[in-house]
Amino acid sequence: MERRLTAILAADVVGYSRLMEHDEAGTLAALKSRRREILQPAVSKHHGRIVKLMGDGVLVEFGSAVNAVACAVELQEKNGRLQHNGPRGSTDRFARRGQPGRRDGRGQRSLW
Repeated sequence: MERRLTAILAADVVGYSRLMEHDEAGTLAALKSRRREILQPAVSKHHGRIVKLMGDGVLVEFGSAVNAVACAVELQEKNGRLQHNGPRGSTDRFARRGQPGRRDGRGQRSLW
């Protein structure tokens, strides 16, 4: 068995069930768009590999913790710009767990 060091980035959409209840088609379209336009390019740029997509969640493997953190920061920054530019309450408001200074309704820090 080969052993190797790996850094894993795990991310999900905070409030996904609520968003799906409110507008299923819009939420799925926004999620697909963000995966294509933000997630996949950032993962490639930082030499990661998407291991698993699960509804609103993703697991990404990196050979370097530095690359994993750089990717996470980029995802937060890009999603934050979209979130703050979208209309309040829209399906485009994907909160990010771990963002400094923000908390979601459950008291958790709001990643992607």
